[in-house]
Amino acid sequence: MIETLLSPFRFDFMVNALVISVVVAVPMALLSCFLVIKGWSLMGDAISHAVFPGVVIAYMAGIPFAAGAFTAGMLCAVATGFLKDNSRIKQDTVMGVVFSGMFGLGLVLYVKVRSDVHLDHILFGDMLGISARDIAEAAAVAVVTAGIIGVKWKDFLLHAFDPTQARAVGLRVNLLHYGLLGLISLAVVGALQAVGLIMAVAMLIAPGAIAFLLTRRFSGMLLLSMTVAMLSSFLGVYLSFFIDSAPAPTIVLLLSGLFILAFARAARNAERVEVHGTV
Repeated sequence: MIETLLSPFRFDFMVNALVISVVVAVPMALLSCFLVIKGWSLMGDAISHAVFPGVVIAYMAGIPFAAGAFTAGMLCAVATGFLKDNSRIKQDTVMGVVFSGMFGLGLVLYVKVRSDVHLDHILFGDMLGISARDIAEAAAVAVVTAGIIGVKWKDFLLHAFDPTQARAVGLRVNLLHYGLLGLISLAVVGALQAVGLIMAVAMLIAPGAIAFLLTRRFSGMLLLSMTVAMLSSFLGVYLSFFIDSAPAPTIVLLLSGLFILAFARAARNAERVEVHGTV
């Protein structure tokens, strides 16, 4: 029995997958809290899709995929902000137009260049084929993101809740705005090899949403979000070995299940408060 449970750890590719899944979960979980609080879930979706043409162009230019993906993500963020500030169109509409356009551009370029990188690996990740270099890059992203948020999380939080108040107390609102967008782009780049572009959307939203339902303090939300993301990532990869499924979708299914449980618990608590309040 014990030998069966420990069997995934006998394979180097499984150990690497378990490690990178936990490493990738850290920046995604931290940023998901701000995305949920700020109502930027669609922005995470937009950036995740928008980095696709950057990956293809990086392949064509012979440069690291991470450089192209990060540049494309920031271009999406800046373009979204520019269009929002200079038109009557609402932000969610602008994001929908920008990210779908860039994703379409990526598909056209991908078909044109006929790269030897499989499309499924870009969209859904290739966690079982990652190398030590991939783990090191993901760890660097996690350290940078966690370090910046650890120092500036209160400023980011004030900006998320009340940008006007943040500007009034002297915070550099534009720097916080684009800094957060930059961190999102960086996190997506870090998760590119592990979970892919599409699965990164779930990783950027679900942990923060679950933590938001279960706690009222933002510091607790950050810690709970990281715990949920890391455990779900580890268990998702671990279970995928036994049920013969892809690791990234298994992680997302676990997160979805936890969200349903968290929602049910929050709804039950709200009902109890309402009943006691009326009594």
